[in-house]
Amino acid sequence: MVYHNLKALIKGIRACKTVADERALIKQESAAIRASFREEDSYARHNNVAKLLYIHMLGSEAHFGQMECLKLVASPRFGDKRLGYLGIMLLLDESQEVLTLVTNSLKNDMNHTNMYAVGLALCTFADIASEEMSRDLANEIEKLLGSSNTYIRKKASLCALRVVKKVPDLSDHFISKAKNLLADRNHGVLLTAITLVTEMVQVDAGCLEEFRNAVPLLVRHLKALVTTGYSPEHDVSGITDPFLQVKVLRLLRLLGKGDAQASETMNDILAQVATNTDSTKNVGNSILYETVLTVLEIEADSGLRVMAINILGKFLSNRDNNIRYVALNTLNKVVTIDTNAVQRHRNIILDCLRDGDISIRRRALELSYALINESNVRVLVRELLAFLEVADDEFKLGMTTQISLAAERFAPNKRWHIDTVLRVLKLAGNFVREEILSAFIRLVAHTPELQAYTASKLYTSLRSDISQESLTLAATWIIGEYGEILLEGGLVDEDQPKPITDVELVDLLISTLDSPYANYLSRQFVLTALTKLSSRPTTSVAQQERIQTLLASYTTSPELEIQQRAVEFANLYNLGDIRSGVLERMPAPELKQTVIGVVSENKPVGSVQPSKEDNLLGDDVVASPTTNGTNGAAAALQNNQDLLAEIFGSSASTSSVPAVTDPQTSKKSTVDDILGLFGNSAPAAAASPPPAVASPVVQTSASSAFALPQTQSPPPQPAHLKLTAYPAYDKNELRISLTPQTNPQRPGVVNILARFQMTGSTPATGLTFQAAVPKSQQLQMLPMSNSDVQPGATETQQMRVIAPVGANIRLRLRIAYSVDGQPVQDQVDFAGFPPGLTSGSS
Repeated sequence: MVYHNLKALIKGIRACKTVADERALIKQESAAIRASFREEDSYARHNNVAKLLYIHMLGSEAHFGQMECLKLVASPRFGDKRLGYLGIMLLLDESQEVLTLVTNSLKNDMNHTNMYAVGLALCTFADIASEEMSRDLANEIEKLLGSSNTYIRKKASLCALRVVKKVPDLSDHFISKAKNLLADRNHGVLLTAITLVTEMVQVDAGCLEEFRNAVPLLVRHLKALVTTGYSPEHDVSGITDPFLQVKVLRLLRLLGKGDAQASETMNDILAQVATNTDSTKNVGNSILYETVLTVLEIEADSGLRVMAINILGKFLSNRDNNIRYVALNTLNKVVTIDTNAVQRHRNIILDCLRDGDISIRRRALELSYALINESNVRVLVRELLAFLEVADDEFKLGMTTQISLAAERFAPNKRWHIDTVLRVLKLAGNFVREEILSAFIRLVAHTPELQAYTASKLYTSLRSDISQESLTLAATWIIGEYGEILLEGGLVDEDQPKPITDVELVDLLISTLDSPYANYLSRQFVLTALTKLSSRPTTSVAQQERIQTLLASYTTSPELEIQQRAVEFANLYNLGDIRSGVLERMPAPELKQTVIGVVSENKPVGSVQPSKEDNLLGDDVVASPTTNGTNGAAAALQNNQDLLAEIFGSSASTSSVPAVTDPQTSKKSTVDDILGLFGNSAPAAAASPPPAVASPVVQTSASSAFALPQTQSPPPQPAHLKLTAYPAYDKNELRISLTPQTNPQRPGVVNILARFQMTGSTPATGLTFQAAVPKSQQLQMLPMSNSDVQPGATETQQMRVIAPVGANIRLRLRIAYSVDGQPVQDQVDFAGFPPGLTSGSS
């Protein structure tokens, strides 16, 4: 059955009872439409194309009707043109070759005497125009922008927007006409003109300077919208044309950024908008939000910024979760601009931690981290610990790291610091990073006056809960090292010291060893702690024999590491006085930061300006952050030199160790990082000469933790190697070369010295040099010797790449600096090092 019009086809399809019947009917009708097209019946063509478009919307093939749409467009009848252009927009896209046939029809209709025919052509162009079509018809669009008809000007503006997006080079064609459109009184034309100008200033920096002169005109438009009375044509919930207001604010944001004069011109109107806009309705909130973004982006005065942040604080009390989320998200971005203004809303931000929406909780949590400083660390950490107790598991890993880092950075005293980390271990011990646990152990080792207190707290906590892994590891380590303090002084965390016996101490450790929560690592800790306790004079002979029997039972353990430890520890009992020396208390290790300023979720901790962390290579690489300031790096360098001098028996004044300092601690396994925590602090022979290698390292095996570290003799001095500098960057009068250096004793480690020189007569100021490597490699960087490079001078920066042996070193470099006040930013990929560097060759 053939359906004569669209209405009959729709009725027939709706009457189908099954999908198969519907498909059969569509297939039959498509065949009939094809046959009709071959007959060239102009009267039936309109109905056939209408039916075909309906079939296309149902998901069936309709591509064979493309040429018929072109024929309808060429018809003099308006109804045919409208249907033909509709068909072109539905059946064609910018990637199809048939589109070239449409260009001439569009050009003809853009010059049509009927404005509605012109409108059809403009609508079609704005929807499907390709780059080639945009170049062909740009002049026609430019001419229509000056039309006296507002209907045509409005549509031509949107077509110009399409041209600018497809061919940014043509944006200068529309500058003069766009300036004229900005003075238009018609709201529709003004809205499309501002949209066009916004796109132009984003794609072409030259247009930005051209349109800065339009700021007073835009301010007048915005003032008229704010102060005008009721306008039924443009009123939305009592606000005059909020869409146009938002567009004006966005354009002002672009024009005022980095320009003090333009910003000053718009300061008053922004304050007026922020004050007079009704915030009880969503329409008003949208305008207020755009106003806040504009104020924070331009060079506004401090009072206006405080007002903007107060508006965001008011958003936090809104019942709409979307508004609260937007406010928290924006405050996260601006907290480093004016921390004090954000601090005023601290209480309501903390209230958001109890919100039922997980997205709100996450954003409030990130903002809480950034608000922590010396004055409020007690209050905020207390709130975060309360939230940690009820938080979802997905939050806990990041929270434990952030809380521990905040305590490390802003702790008022060591007692509070230790109490905070202990609370974290008790609440979320299974979600504590290895670095945090290592830092806690280092802290206790460096705080002898609190070792008894910490040991007592951990003993009490472990007795009440052995399910938290990190709590178990910390308690076992501390009890193993400082168990005699507990036995001599008792539990000191109570009003009256409560004595405990060695039997209770050993029973606790053995119960931990036999618990269902014990794992491979915790059993290693417990065996080591028991062995340490057995060497203390406060432990009775009976308990020493009990421990010896326990160790003997583990000498046949199926776990190789456990078996090896048990055999080694059991053999110590036959060594007499040597045993007490091997098992004596470990010396305090070197204090170092847990992480360098940034931890999980890449959020900074504390109310300071964070260093920029750029993932230069996208998802496949990890960028290496630099240290916060030269002083910290210098202190770390001095600490490392002192430590190495002590290890190798030379004084700090005579040591010739270059000792490249790593600003970021490489992630180690739990065994290497905690069990072997103090392996690099052993005393060496007094007469040992200073080493001549670039980065001497003293290593001990993981199985020798809690034992006296064995110092390796310094490696022999390598033969002198010729170092080659490889050019990495030579543009804009700046030349950067990279000189790699390897050590055969340490394959996989490549030290790189970057040299910066200016080839011209103008200095480079504010130079920042960032690098990134693939995920399979690790990068460490020291600060640059000087961020200003003078002509004839050479500045340097040291880097270290740790890569799999045999891998090629690949770097992505980002360089930013200023020459004669002109900022320069560039990015290059470097892979010019010879193969085999990571194998130890140079």
